[in-house]
Amino acid sequence: MKTISAFLRIMVFGLVTVFTISHPVRAQNTPAFEAVKAEVPVGKNVRIELRLVGVDPAPAVSDIVIEASRIDMGPDGMATMTAPLKQVMGTSPGVLAWQTELVMAGRWAFSIKARVKGHSEPVTSTVIFTAVEKKSEETPKPEGKRKIVYYRNPMGLPDISPVPKKDSMNMDYIAVYDDETSGPKGSVRLSPEKVQRAGVRTQPAKMQTISRSISAPGTIVADETKLGVFTAKFNGFVEELYVPSVGEPVQRGQKLMRVWIESSDILQKQADFTSTLGNVTRSSIGYEGAERNLRFFGFTDEAIEEIKRAGRPLRSLTFTVPHDGIVLEKPALVGMRFSSGDTLFRTADLSTVWVIAQVPESDIAFISEGQNATITLKAFPHLPRKGKVARIYPELNPATRTVSVRIVLDNSEGSLRPGLYANVTFDGAVDATPVVVVPDSAIIDSGTRRVAFVAKGEGLFEPREVEIGKRGNGMIEILKGVEENEEVVVRGNFLIDAESNLKSALAGFATPEKSK
Repeated sequence: MKTISAFLRIMVFGLVTVFTISHPVRAQNTPAFEAVKAEVPVGKNVRIELRLVGVDPAPAVSDIVIEASRIDMGPDGMATMTAPLKQVMGTSPGVLAWQTELVMAGRWAFSIKARVKGHSEPVTSTVIFTAVEKKSEETPKPEGKRKIVYYRNPMGLPDISPVPKKDSMNMDYIAVYDDETSGPKGSVRLSPEKVQRAGVRTQPAKMQTISRSISAPGTIVADETKLGVFTAKFNGFVEELYVPSVGEPVQRGQKLMRVWIESSDILQKQADFTSTLGNVTRSSIGYEGAERNLRFFGFTDEAIEEIKRAGRPLRSLTFTVPHDGIVLEKPALVGMRFSSGDTLFRTADLSTVWVIAQVPESDIAFISEGQNATITLKAFPHLPRKGKVARIYPELNPATRTVSVRIVLDNSEGSLRPGLYANVTFDGAVDATPVVVVPDSAIIDSGTRRVAFVAKGEGLFEPREVEIGKRGNGMIEILKGVEENEEVVVRGNFLIDAESNLKSALAGFATPEKSK
């Protein structure tokens, strides 16, 4: 609001600068435009008329060609203080008329440039119109029962007077009555015309439950519980690949690749195993122990059976697929050397997939496990899917201030692919108990305090400092400050707030006057 006050001071200073410039007196018989009626009302559909003087006889309107016209309250270029103009039919020869909207009382400068038939030079004029507030048609209270407290500056400057006076633009100061200052601090009384021009709208506070739909971006990822990795546990070389490319579907037990074993330690473990075969007494290490040693190094049932059939250690062995799924990664290449710990294949079962949604920390309190969610994929926008929240992750991402939320989706048809973008909407009531709510547009939040304006009738608006609770679907819970069925301002409240701040400031100036 300090910014608004500063803008008003700058604007008024500019107005005073513009309108106190003295204009030279028009030479006799020099064509020029003048106001038919210099005082006009504030509001919409205001008619203003200009008369061409210095031309005898007065030309027909059709003989006057307008090249440029503008009406404003500020210097050229101050677009925010320029009013719209629409030319309409004049009433007599030499009289031009326009329709405009004047939003503020004060002096408005009408600039016009026109060519008149029979004159070689264009006629250029700046005509001043004074816009005044219309008197309300409502029956005023008897003046004898109303006491004038002080007079305030008509342009909103922090200047008051105990007696009537005029400002530098010859505008009367506005009387402030005791019934306008008797309400709570900051209360504002506006005329019906000003309420209508400001577009003020009110709505009663009501009791209802607050429901809230929360949306968050998400990504399809593979189900971590169904991932498989084939990792080398010894050194060797890839001799042959039975699954040649990424994207191939595989099944457990299917032949994966044949490798040549480089490690002498693995060959010794094979020898320990084969030495127990066909020996009734078994070796000291034992058959089961020797087999277990091989399995520790990734030997599958098929590889062990191959060693049994050969009856001796083998340099070249075939390994099989450990899990059903689809090949996601295949670093293995025919002829490549691998070392213990290298990943050669990575697979995933995509019959179910996860959607990981990134929920802002301000909304995470409204998400719970088991809650329903609707997932809309960018790839399939017309096929929304339903799911439930399976897990809310325990860690907040400090970079994005979001929490990951997991939803499990069935993917038996195989259309959902890891990496697809999704939009996740979580549905559910914030609170099943009805509370006092108002539209969120009714609250003015300055960062340090939250205010709503309550309409008290007869143009009186009272500011209320409020405490707010939950939000949802455009409504805000009111914990304190506004009661059910009280009319709150939901539109135009920023103008009322500006008037309220101005009135509070003027009240501070008025206090010393009362003490004198």
